[in-house]
Amino acid sequence: MPHSPVLLRQTTHLLALHSGYQVIDCTVGEGGHAREMLKAIGSKGKLLALDADKENIARARVNLKEFANTVFVNSNFVHLKDIAAQQQFDSVKAILMDLGWSMSQFENSGRGFSFLRDEPLDMRLQISQISNLKSQNLTASEILNDWPEEDVGRVLREYGEEKRWKEIARAIIKYRKKQPFKTTLQLVEVVKESGIRNYESGINPATKTFQALRIAVNDELNNLKKVLPQAIELLEKGGRLAIITFHSLEDRIVKQFFQNVNQQNKIKLITKKPVVAEFEEMEINPRARSAKLRVIEKI
Repeated sequence: MPHSPVLLRQTTHLLALHSGYQVIDCTVGEGGHAREMLKAIGSKGKLLALDADKENIARARVNLKEFANTVFVNSNFVHLKDIAAQQQFDSVKAILMDLGWSMSQFENSGRGFSFLRDEPLDMRLQISQISNLKSQNLTASEILNDWPEEDVGRVLREYGEEKRWKEIARAIIKYRKKQPFKTTLQLVEVVKESGIRNYESGINPATKTFQALRIAVNDELNNLKKVLPQAIELLEKGGRLAIITFHSLEDRIVKQFFQNVNQQNKIKLITKKPVVAEFEEMEINPRARSAKLRVIEKI
C-alpha cells in the first residue's frame, strides 16, 4: 500500500510557496509533501530534506530523484539550526514538519514500530552514527525489561494517555519475571491479557502502548519542544511554518508554543484553528482522521 501524505493540498497552499524559495522539510518521509514543495519552488529554489530514519532518506532519494535541487540529510530535526547552517540554508521561506509515521516504517522497518507484525522491540528511528551525531541507545525492550514498574506506568500514562496504564504496567512486570520481552507480539499479547477487551472504536488494545513506547524511545516530545524555537529563528520575515500533528500531546505543544510567540508579536497565526482532513480524504486515507495542521507566519 503506497504512502499517502496527509493534508497535502492544504499544506502546500498555506505554505504560500513561490519560485526560488529555500524551504525545509524536517520529516521528509517518503517525499510526498516534499515533491509538491519542489514543484512550487521550481528549479531556482532549493529544498533541505531531513529525516532521522535512514531508510526514509533512502526512499525519498529514489522518489525525488528527478529534483536535483534537493539536499538530503539523515538526522533528527532537533539539530535543525546546525544542519541549516552546515548546508548554507540562510534565507528560509518555509518549513514543514509532518509528525506522522510512514506506512513503510510500520510495515517494513523490522524495528517493531507496529503491533501488527512480529518484530524485535527496538523502535529506534536513528540506529547508527550519522554526521558525527550520537546514535540512539534506548530501545523499547530495555524499557519493558529493565525499568521499574512506576516508570513503565508513567510512560504509558503520559505518552500514551492510556487509561488502563496501571493494569498494563503490572502485567508487563509480571510477564518479564518469567521471560524477557523480545518481540512485538509478546507485548501485544500481554496488553490483551491485562484485561483490556472492548476498546474504543475498534482500535487495537495495544495502540496507545506502542505510541507511548515510540515517543519514549525517540524522545519525540522533548525534541519537538526544542525544534520549534529553532524553526522560528531560521525563518525569514514573511516565512511560514506548517506542522502536522497526529495526537493531542503533539498538538498541545505546538498550539501552546504558537500562542506564546504570537503574544510576543513574533508571528501571526495563519490558521486560527487547526485544519483537518475533509471527509473524502479520510475515506481514502484513514491516517488523515487524526491529523491536524497548524500554520504561522513570522513577522
